[in-house]
Amino acid sequence: MEFISGLFDSVNEFLVAQLGELGPLIAVGGLGVLLVVAALPSLLKKQKDPFKSLRENRTDAAAGKKQDGLRLCGKNEKLERFAQYLEPQDEQELSATQMQMIRAGYRSKSSIQMFNFAKLALGIGGLVLGTLYVLVAGGGSAQSSVLTVLVPGLVGYYAPKYWISRRVQAREDQINSGFPDALDLMLVCVEAGQSLDQAIVKVAREIKASYPALAEEFEIVSFEMKAGKDKAKVLRDMGERVDIQDVNSFITTLIQSSTFGTSIAEALRVYADEMRDKRVMRAEEKANKLPTKLTLFTMLFCVPPLLIILIGPSVYGIATDLNGGG
Repeated sequence: MEFISGLFDSVNEFLVAQLGELGPLIAVGGLGVLLVVAALPSLLKKQKDPFKSLRENRTDAAAGKKQDGLRLCGKNEKLERFAQYLEPQDEQELSATQMQMIRAGYRSKSSIQMFNFAKLALGIGGLVLGTLYVLVAGGGSAQSSVLTVLVPGLVGYYAPKYWISRRVQAREDQINSGFPDALDLMLVCVEAGQSLDQAIVKVAREIKASYPALAEEFEIVSFEMKAGKDKAKVLRDMGERVDIQDVNSFITTLIQSSTFGTSIAEALRVYADEMRDKRVMRAEEKANKLPTKLTLFTMLFCVPPLLIILIGPSVYGIATDLNGGG
């Protein structure tokens, strides 16, 4: 034991003498990088699935072109190799992550893999940049050096999550802004004699330039209805994807109107009036918050110059008198 302890002490002293105080940490990090590089060939070497080869070799008998199944499109083949590492293994967590990506507007089948890959790549990239900065510029004490390495890594790791949260919030704001206009247009279409399905298609086409997020949701609803899916289930799925209270209330109103046989046009008229009132209330709320938000900036940028203008000459005069009297 004494021999092993002495060997560790001598190695530690050698690393500190050669690389500085962070010598043992740099050595452990380099060993970890070497182990990762050594393990990459075994991870990349993967036997090809025979069923996948069969699908790739399948051709269209009439046209002689490859047939791509509906469930096979939209995947990233490079990331698909590491799906077990880039996707949550828990089904509930996977479903929640997928719903979060859908609400952010990323509907690709490889969106979850891209999201986790971005977190991993940016996190490792931040650690590498922090390490290079410490090696080149010097980090001072050991604690500050560790923080210099870890902080960029944490920022890179959580940056994709922050981006997704911002995307979700931006889509929600856009849907809230365009929903009253969409209801008014839908009401006009229904009162003109169109069915609800035709009105949804028309609304999705007309508002696509102004509110693309809301138009995309209505397009999905129209496609699912054309595919023969139950109308109530389609509308509930839209409410789950959007997760906005006003939209969920509107969907509940439509389902109840269809169930009890009441007039959809009348329900749309009442709900459209309510949505317009809510939009006015939200605008008034933002206007009322504006003076409070401007108070801080007013104090920061207006009060100091005003104090300098008012008190500055007096302070200068007092300082001159004191210097003259001295």
